[in-house]
Formats: sequence, C-alpha cells, structure tokens
Amino acid sequence: MTRRAALIDAGAALLAFAATIVLLALHGFGTPSPEAVPLDGRGVLLAMGAAFPLALRRRLPFACYLAVAASSAALLALRFPLDFPIGCAVAVYTLAAAYGGDPSPMRRWGARASAAAFVPVAASPNVAGEGWSDGLVSGTLFWAVAFAGTWLLGDLSRIRRERLVELEERAARTARDAERERRLAVAEERTRIARELHDSAGHAINVILVQAGAARLLHERDPDRSKRAIATIEEVARATMGDIDRLVHVLREEGADAPLEPATPGTLEELLDRHRAVGLRLETELIGTARDVPTGVAWAAYRILQEALTNATRHGTGSATVRVRQPPGRVEIEVTNPVTAWRGGRDAAATGRVPASGRSGTPADTAVGARAGHGIVGMRERAAVLGGTLETGIEGEVFRLRAVLPYGGQG
Repeated sequence: MTRRAALIDAGAALLAFAATIVLLALHGFGTPSPEAVPLDGRGVLLAMGAAFPLALRRRLPFACYLAVAASSAALLALRFPLDFPIGCAVAVYTLAAAYGGDPSPMRRWGARASAAAFVPVAASPNVAGEGWSDGLVSGTLFWAVAFAGTWLLGDLSRIRRERLVELEERAARTARDAERERRLAVAEERTRIARELHDSAGHAINVILVQAGAARLLHERDPDRSKRAIATIEEVARATMGDIDRLVHVLREEGADAPLEPATPGTLEELLDRHRAVGLRLETELIGTARDVPTGVAWAAYRILQEALTNATRHGTGSATVRVRQPPGRVEIEVTNPVTAWRGGRDAAATGRVPASGRSGTPADTAVGARAGHGIVGMRERAAVLGGTLETGIEGEVFRLRAVLPYGGQG
C-alpha cells in the first residue's frame, strides 16, 4: 500500500460522502417521493458510514464492503432518498478486484454472494411496505444491472492486474535466464582461456628446455651458438610472461567486463620463425593465410601448428615440412617430419598406447607424444569443436599430421 494509493482511497471516500450528501439533500433524482425523509443528523452519520470506510478499501476490502452496504441499507430502510448507493458501488468494484479470482472457493463465492445480496436486501423494505410497483421493479432492475456491471469491471481490473504481474514476472525470469546464460558463457570462455594459458606456457617451457640443453652442451664448444640459445630462452620467456599477464588479467573477477576473446594470435610466420630460431629446419608453404578467418579458427590453427612443431622439435630429427592452405570455407594444415625408428619403437614399447589414428601400424600418439602429455588428443579436440578433422600417422619413418578446420558453414 503506497502513500499515493492511500491518498487516492481517501479522496474516493470524500467524494463518495459529498455525492451522497448532495443526493440526500436534493431528495434524490427527479421528483421527490412524498415518503422521503429529509436529511438530518442520522442521515449525515449514515452517509459517513456509507462512504468513509472506502478509505480502507484496499487494505480491508471485505470489511469495507460490509460497513458501506450496511450503512446504505440503513439509509434506504429509514426512507432517506438514496436513489443510488454510490459508496456501495465503489465497494463492490473493490470486492470484485480483490476476491473475484481468489484461489479459496469460500472467499471467492462469499464475496460474490455478499455483492449479489445487496440489491434484494435494499429493496425488501419497500417491497414489504408497498409491494412490487412498476417504479420499484424498474429501479430494482437498474440497480441489479448497475451492480453486475460494477462487479464485472472490478473483475476485469483484477485480471488486468494479474496479467501485468505475470508479464513482469516473466520479464524478470527471462532476464534471470539471460543473465544465467551469460554467466555460463563467461565461465565456458574463461575455461577456454585457461586452457590457452596452459598450452601457451607448456609450449614455451618445451622450447626453453630444448634451448637450455643446447646452451649447456655448446657452452664450451660453440660459445656463439650457446649465447643465441640463451637469447632465445630470454625472448620466449618474455613473450610467455606477456601471454600469461594478458590471459590472467581476463580471468580475474575484476576483469569480467573485459573482452574475453584473446587477442589475435599473430601470424603463422612468426610462429615458424620462432621454431627456426630454436634450430628446427623448416620447409614452408603458406597459401591464402592473409584471408580473414574467425578468431576461434585462427586460434585453433595456431595452437595445432604450435603443437605439431613442438613435437617435431622434441621427437623428430630436426626438420619438418609445413603446408598451410586456405581454400574457401576452411583452413588446412599439414605437417610432416622424420622420426627415427629407434625412438618410435622405444616410445611405443615404453607406453604401449593404442594408435591415435585407429589404423594398424600408425602409433602416432606413442611415437610422437609419449612425453608430450595429451598434445595430439588436445589437437584433435580443437578440430572436433569446430566440426573439423585431424589425422595423424607414421609412414615409414615420417610422422604426418593433417588438420582441416571449417568455418562459415562449410565443411
């Protein structure tokens, strides 16, 4: 109950009282009845009882109606010229708005019966004294129609109010669902970014391990190459720290409003140059890489190529061939590098893992990924998320990886 609603109800009570007093003072509508009682103190008190309870009509609708109806019936029984009970009509409207659709049958039907009983009760003194005259019949019918219409208006008001409440609840529920979906999307995106952080740091550590070993071995025999290896370690460590800072900033709670999509991973040429710097001999063929692709596809291509080159560095013979093509609607990556039969056989015997490609004689995961954790599994998962494919296998002593990453609704 707001202050504005309380003021409106108080104003309605005053208006109903004023209209009732005027009606009684003018001896009703039209020609005054010779049996009508002029307004006196009793009439004023009963007029107050027929109007002032309306100030509480929203708080106590049923009690308000009973008080107003009893005072109005008393005015009629005492022959005051109350041609139409204005306050009672307002109380009936409020009663319908409050109890017309009440879930309790007792309250609902009690309100309906109370409203329907007013007209017969109000007409009964006249019927007992004069019988059913034409004027009494027409007046009673008019009151019955007026009260029925008033009840209908109140019930329609209740339906409209309930509809508005339902719409507000639905809008609030929709907003909550949208917020929940947004939070789920944010959580999924944060998980993906955390995985990017793990991959980036893991690859960087692999490069640092290789270069640290080279620097140790070449420290006395070839100081210049040892220095270059140390410089590469410094460069990789600095770049990795930059990636970690950027991704951790997004993962922090206070960075929730920051863009969750990582920055463009950079050109594949930079990735190839970094692996050349660590001593991997590369033959490359890049076709169509300047064409724009979705960021998710660009990241997947970058990470798959990064994983393949890391495996070639750690488990190959020091060389690899890279082909990246971009026909319409997809990115194709193919990496081949020689592996020694001794290393493949040793790793397969040590791990006993099932061939990744599912083909007999192609133990890709064992030959190349025995110490690389879940590298090939992660690459295959990245491709599958985009609806693409990743094939790996060993032919002779050459490890081959081929990935197809579709986008734009094309396979």
